[in-house]
Amino acid sequence: MWSRVRKAGVTVAHAWRTETKTDEDKRPHNLFEAAATYVAAGAEDDLDRADEAAGWVSPEALSFGVNELACRAVIALARERGESPRTVARELLGLPVA
Repeated sequence: MWSRVRKAGVTVAHAWRTETKTDEDKRPHNLFEAAATYVAAGAEDDLDRADEAAGWVSPEALSFGVNELACRAVIALARERGESPRTVARELLGLPVA
């Protein structure tokens, strides 16, 4: 039974963190670094950097990180503007306010 728990833990840890592929930075990247780099590269239209960041973690972990970044960004903008997160999210996507 403990081997199953250990195996599941290793799988989760691997999904959240993988080994870096560059010689410059020896420490592994985490999903939030990958998500921040991926989103910033997309905003700057830097496809090479986005591809590099996408390789740092699993696709599932990257998706989770991007979702978390989006949630935090919408909350921060909503607080800054004094509006609801729903209003800000819809405005950012160009949708009519519901």
